[in-house]
Amino acid sequence: MSAPLTLPPNRSAALARLRDRLARLDRTAQDRATLPLAPEINQHLPWGGLPLAGLHELLSDAPGHATAFAALLLARAQARLTRRAALWIAAEPDAYMPGLAGLGLDATRLFLLRAPRQRDALWAAEEALRSPATAAVLLLGARTLDMTAARRLQLAAETGGGIALLLREEASTPGPTTALTRWRITPRALSATPHHLGPPAWEVTLLRARGGQPGTWLLEWDQATGQLATPAAAPAAERRRA
Repeated sequence: MSAPLTLPPNRSAALARLRDRLARLDRTAQDRATLPLAPEINQHLPWGGLPLAGLHELLSDAPGHATAFAALLLARAQARLTRRAALWIAAEPDAYMPGLAGLGLDATRLFLLRAPRQRDALWAAEEALRSPATAAVLLLGARTLDMTAARRLQLAAETGGGIALLLREEASTPGPTTALTRWRITPRALSATPHHLGPPAWEVTLLRARGGQPGTWLLEWDQATGQLATPAAAPAAERRRA
């Protein structure tokens, strides 16, 4: 007959230590499951950052600037999910590698896929997202995306654990979506001078987030620190009203 389990003399203290340890493990798991943006945005999102293992939509009528912002997210996914690759899918992928390197993207773990037909692009994105070797997939130019196709991308991202980024023209008027978040990306020049364009900067608007509230922020990329920063703590919408 096995010996009875002996509990520590102070069970309350033991349980408190166990709860604290579980809470720390939970915070660590949550940290690894998100991509950090600027602190002001991280605090605004219900996940404490941009969730991995999910689909996110980026809308913009300035595709070049929005692509640069998406490349930042790809770079952060590579850093978070080390040893995984990123996939860039477009009808005609046009990636300027020196510029992308300045945004922190590791070109040795980036694959460009030419897919002129949308059904081929969606198939490739779904298959890549299901793989545990994929950190992120950026899909450009999908003009029409029904709920079934979006749901398949979301489920594929949940399976593989990487992030799915769907960059679309805002003029295409996207309808309902199963994406975890939907954003509008607008280029902004925050610190330009007559002889220097300044670092990349965007006005970033959160249009939709599960469990979150919409908001707008100005973001600037600091290559020296490798960080996204808000020039001021207040959201851009509030500064415009001031």
